[in-house]
Amino acid sequence: MKTMWQFLNNVDRVIHRGLEALCSLFLALMVGFTLYTVLMRYVFANPPVWGDLLTVLSNIWLMFIALSLTARDNEHIALNLIYEKLPPRFALYIRQFWKLMIILVGITLVIYGIELVEGMRGKYWEMWHFEFTAQGIEFKENYMPKKYAVMILPIAGFLTAFGAAICFVKKV
Repeated sequence: MKTMWQFLNNVDRVIHRGLEALCSLFLALMVGFTLYTVLMRYVFANPPVWGDLLTVLSNIWLMFIALSLTARDNEHIALNLIYEKLPPRFALYIRQFWKLMIILVGITLVIYGIELVEGMRGKYWEMWHFEFTAQGIEFKENYMPKKYAVMILPIAGFLTAFGAAICFVKKV
């Protein structure tokens, strides 16, 4: 049983580090897109049409992935202040209740996020995109579908529910 917990802790640690790296990547992309757009706009007077969109999308993806890390790390600042004032056993019950609520929110994001992605119509006129086909990765010269941008909802929902579930099980 002990080796099973060690294995699960190692898997959790790898997932956690991967999510932190992904957040770092999106932060770097956001800064890079912003700097490039500002440089092109004010120095060269030729801004890219895609710069602002990619900055916003990087920010949105960063925030949703950070949400899953927050749920995983139990980093609710306002609630932690309340837990410190409560008896430890009662605070544990309330923490576990909130973890169950976070799991429910994550599952809701997955369900409605998938529904939104499947029903999302329209394309970003600023963006070309890559598509995975039977022949491999193909560059498409038409515009990027908007559903690519909202795919973060079910992904973040799964990551949030999974992270909160891991925290819940560790405290049982």
